[in-house]
Amino acid sequence: MSEQRPNTPQQPQRRPRVSRNKSKTRRSKAAGALLYVLFIVGMSAVLATVGWIWANDLLALNKEYTSVIVTVGNDESFGEVVDNLKDEGLIEYKFLFHLYGLFSNADDKITPGTYELNTDMDYRALVTNMSSSSSTRQTIDITIPEGYTIDQTFQLLEEKGVTTAEQLQDMSANWDYNFTWLKSLPLGDYHRLEGYLFPDTYTFYLGEDPKYVLNKMLVNFESKMGDYLDQFTEESQYSLHDIVTIASMIEKETDGEDYSKIASVIYNRLKNTSAETQGYLQIDATLVYLNGGKTPSEADKSIDSPYNTYLYKGLPAGPISNPGMKALYAAIKPENTSYYYYVLNPDTKKHEFTKTYAQHQVLVEKYGTANEEG
Repeated sequence: MSEQRPNTPQQPQRRPRVSRNKSKTRRSKAAGALLYVLFIVGMSAVLATVGWIWANDLLALNKEYTSVIVTVGNDESFGEVVDNLKDEGLIEYKFLFHLYGLFSNADDKITPGTYELNTDMDYRALVTNMSSSSSTRQTIDITIPEGYTIDQTFQLLEEKGVTTAEQLQDMSANWDYNFTWLKSLPLGDYHRLEGYLFPDTYTFYLGEDPKYVLNKMLVNFESKMGDYLDQFTEESQYSLHDIVTIASMIEKETDGEDYSKIASVIYNRLKNTSAETQGYLQIDATLVYLNGGKTPSEADKSIDSPYNTYLYKGLPAGPISNPGMKALYAAIKPENTSYYYYVLNPDTKKHEFTKTYAQHQVLVEKYGTANEEG
């Protein structure tokens, strides 16, 4: 028989005590987790809001409609273009447009020119509409009058916003245009294209590359003179440059109807060096070319320049204006006359032609020495 233990009262089991520090730690972790969740939710909301704002700018959403004219200069950097877009209210965030430009190669797509842009255009549309093929690129029709000099032509193009006179001078002097009839004219002086910028009405882009502006006028010259270019060879009595030079003087001297008669006077003076004017052309328009457009004076006749046809025999150094087709044709096909002189009748505004210096002097005295022209 086994021995039994005496009954003893059972002690209640004591629960392990949790320290206050551990309890605080748990609560801190719970609070931290909650704050983290709230932070993530808050940041997500902020990022969503900012992203929506950026998306509005990127996609041109919710913008009040505005249309503006923007000009991109030839030497303008991408950063300057972005600054301009911001200043005109077409974009809000320059850094975002820079970022878009980086990934889309926008800098390579934007072409100098003047464009009509608006706030309905997103970033992609803004870049597309500042490209060379843009339908929003602004154009202008400009009529270059017959007889304009190269400086007058360049000044007109600058005034109309096509490009600057300085850039045109640079391209005229230094760009080797691919025309065989220009090869004999050395680079370096922008006046080399004097006479070849055919006067006509042209459509140009505002802010157009000056190289293309000049090329368009040279192409027009070649097109108009196409039927005659082949006749100018090394064996020709007069070169194409001679003809253009003669035509440029005709253009400046004509009364509008006597192109071929003025041409005959010039050729008579060139050919008959022993008679009457003794080989001197004595064309007042060459003095005007030298003195900057003023009425020629006696003092101008002493200007030492190869353009001075009073001081030097034969043709001047080159054209003195850009002649039109009538003057060019008259230089190619002059009228056959015996005239050496002409004077403008102040009443009819037409020239009267004479064969001798004596006859010429009678008309000069009749109409006044101010009308002594050729």
